[in-house]
Amino acid sequence: MRNTILAILLGLPVFLFSQKQPLDYFLPAAKYDPAIPTPEQFFGFQIGEWHLSHDQILAYYRMLDAASNKITLHEYGRSHENRPLIYLVITAEKNHANLQTIQDEHVALCDPERTGKLDMSKMPVVIYQGFSIHGNEQSGANAAPLVAYRLAAAQDEETRRLLDQAVILFDPCFNPDGMQRFSSWVNANRNQNLNGDANDREYDEPWPGGRFNHYWFDLNRDWLPGQQPESVGRIANFQAWKPNILTDHHEMGSNATFFFMPGVQSRVNPLTPKMNQELTAKIGTYHAEALDAIGSLYYSEEGFDDFYFGKGSTYPDAQGCIGILFEQASSRGHLQNTVNGPLSFAFTIRNQVRTALSTQRAAIAMRTELLDYQRNFYIKNLDDARRDNRKAFVVGENYDRSRLLRFVEMVKRQGIQVFETSEKITANGVEFLPGSSYVIPLEQPQHKLILGMFQRDTMFADSIFYDISAWTMPLAFNLEYTSLTGGQFSKKLLGKEVLATQLPDGQALAKTTDFAYAFEWDEYFAPAALYHLLKKGLLAKTATKPFTGTTASGTKDFNVGSIVIPTQNQALSGEPLLAVLREAASLGHLTIHGLTTGLNARSPDLGSNNMELLRKPNLLLLTGEGVSPTDAGELWHLLDTRYELPVTKVDLKDVTPILLEKYNVVVMPNGGYGPLNADALKGWVSGGGTLIALEGAVKWLETKQLGGVVLKKEPEPAAAPTTRRPYINASEDRAALELPGSIFEVELDLTHPLAYGFRRSKIPVFRSSGLFAEQPKNAYATPLVFGKSPLMAGYVPKKLKPMTSGTPAVMVTGQGAGRIICMLDNPCFRAFWYGTDKLLANAVFFGNTISSQTVERK
Repeated sequence: MRNTILAILLGLPVFLFSQKQPLDYFLPAAKYDPAIPTPEQFFGFQIGEWHLSHDQILAYYRMLDAASNKITLHEYGRSHENRPLIYLVITAEKNHANLQTIQDEHVALCDPERTGKLDMSKMPVVIYQGFSIHGNEQSGANAAPLVAYRLAAAQDEETRRLLDQAVILFDPCFNPDGMQRFSSWVNANRNQNLNGDANDREYDEPWPGGRFNHYWFDLNRDWLPGQQPESVGRIANFQAWKPNILTDHHEMGSNATFFFMPGVQSRVNPLTPKMNQELTAKIGTYHAEALDAIGSLYYSEEGFDDFYFGKGSTYPDAQGCIGILFEQASSRGHLQNTVNGPLSFAFTIRNQVRTALSTQRAAIAMRTELLDYQRNFYIKNLDDARRDNRKAFVVGENYDRSRLLRFVEMVKRQGIQVFETSEKITANGVEFLPGSSYVIPLEQPQHKLILGMFQRDTMFADSIFYDISAWTMPLAFNLEYTSLTGGQFSKKLLGKEVLATQLPDGQALAKTTDFAYAFEWDEYFAPAALYHLLKKGLLAKTATKPFTGTTASGTKDFNVGSIVIPTQNQALSGEPLLAVLREAASLGHLTIHGLTTGLNARSPDLGSNNMELLRKPNLLLLTGEGVSPTDAGELWHLLDTRYELPVTKVDLKDVTPILLEKYNVVVMPNGGYGPLNADALKGWVSGGGTLIALEGAVKWLETKQLGGVVLKKEPEPAAAPTTRRPYINASEDRAALELPGSIFEVELDLTHPLAYGFRRSKIPVFRSSGLFAEQPKNAYATPLVFGKSPLMAGYVPKKLKPMTSGTPAVMVTGQGAGRIICMLDNPCFRAFWYGTDKLLANAVFFGNTISSQTVERK
């Protein structure tokens, strides 16, 4: 009562002091089925009073599944932390009884060969509603139980008609691991008397924050690559249903209001049809009406865009679906003071509820229009494919089958047909062989999305990007590829359709009597095989020159970087040694060959000094405040889940000389590194450690005069142009000077240890750091340099173009007995940049073998 009186005296709404709101604050008035528990009845508190945990919302949806004949719950996967990933199918009981037929007919609507036979007059519209892909943007996930409750319990005519005419795929929490991390923090630090002061501990979540999944990935960048289990499951749901609308409920800065699509029109992907944006705008009128009704501020067509197909609100646009992004100003806890006044958690939830309902309202009002658009989209898609002079893409890789198969797996995940090549193809100067290449015909329903995967633009209508400007997938996987024109393509090139992919079975073609064993370093998972051998205490060497060995079946060529395991002086011998080799071959999906003699048909021989002994990496990954969580997570994920290499993650403020003694490799992801003990790190490197620094960490090294890297100074931005510019353009002019994420070509020194496992001297790399290094004095210190005209895809500001040509992409410097490997960009970008992952592996395993004569020093 005292809080209520105080609120009235101050002229403030009562809810600012008491988060508890009645049900009709969130939901429109209606008669509800008393047999269905409200969220408040189920949880014991009203939505908005506390942040729901994932286990709580899961329990509520399981209850709804049991209590309502309008809802069925489906588990579609597990997160990294083994939390169930679920979605609800919500529709009328009669539709549930006929659900498979409804689904089959809806998918057939997207097939130009079958769509003409379908009657759309009574066909339900399909809505995919997803919430809180960023775990610390919880107004969406906390709104979802209210929306689900209304659909299950409301007995009004509008809800009845909605469920008769729609199938709603309801994904209440895209990111359960991040949600759990964040809700635990804010609930543990919640005040009984809510405090809107942003300095309060509640609003200062610890690193890495709840935004990300277990491995600190931003899941809203993974819709197209599909590298995380959460993404794999929801992509499968999308492809199984082909929805008409997909909504993605987010949050943004606390001082904002509410955003809904469409976004900035000059930044729409050129592959997206104009009608898509027109329908998005029409749906937006329903959101405006809903927010007007409750007096909530909002905006549209600003700030956010529809360019990168890997985002949840853009991914649908290439598939006959309308993707809609919602961004609610975040309370990032239970109550925050903002420029627009106090912002309560309950208020943010209400806006998400009302726009979820307005989406449903728009879908029913526009049902036939949306279905017709989807049908025509795919008909035109196929017609465009038939008129396109390009008839197919062919991709291949002769030395690394695992990397090629992971690419095929990614493509097939998107409902795209892929075929083996039936015969040798020579096109545009590239040769593709059966068994190591695949053909992707363009004349298929997913034509538009295929083009989106192979998109390679360098000219744009706008120079500002909300996310990256290029993601050409065959370049990301470092594959040979080309398009086939009508004159080059025929259906006889198509072998068997790929129905499923399976990585090669590893094998050890070896005997206990062999002199030594060897495998090549080309295969993507070779680092996992090598680490397994070293972990078991075996001696392994790397060949610094190519050699030709003798096997039981004849001679075999081994490339530079190949791994040799002698039988002499090993901790194991005979069958136990072979057993470990078989385990390693299985982990690496590769073949280990037995060598019958140490005398090679082509030198060096196995006892040569050109066989460099390797040490087992004991690896420390620096983390914590100042380090980019996504960059650190990408490195952790690669090392832990693909290379099977244990990673010790230590907060950079805890680094001491004594701690560093336990490790021989330290990895510094992109970051600022203010609290890091530079003297401790310098002493450790001087003692023989291998330091791997990426992006911003390289800049920090330069400021500490650690190693010999010198970065170029950027030219002054056009902050004071010679001609007058409108005041309103200032922020966009500044944004256009940034490198948004583009693809560059680099030239490799294939003899250098950091280039082991690569066969082509030019490869694509992903660039987003905007850092450029001066040429070192040591002529051998730059194993990777940018080419003369390096841009392959994406946008580069004019001021940066002259800084790139011929400059180092990777530089090796030295400090005492140690090595410092400076990478100006992250080679493991978002887990789908398979083509340069091996750069990190080479730095980890071979960094200490780099000759001291070849490193740059101060």
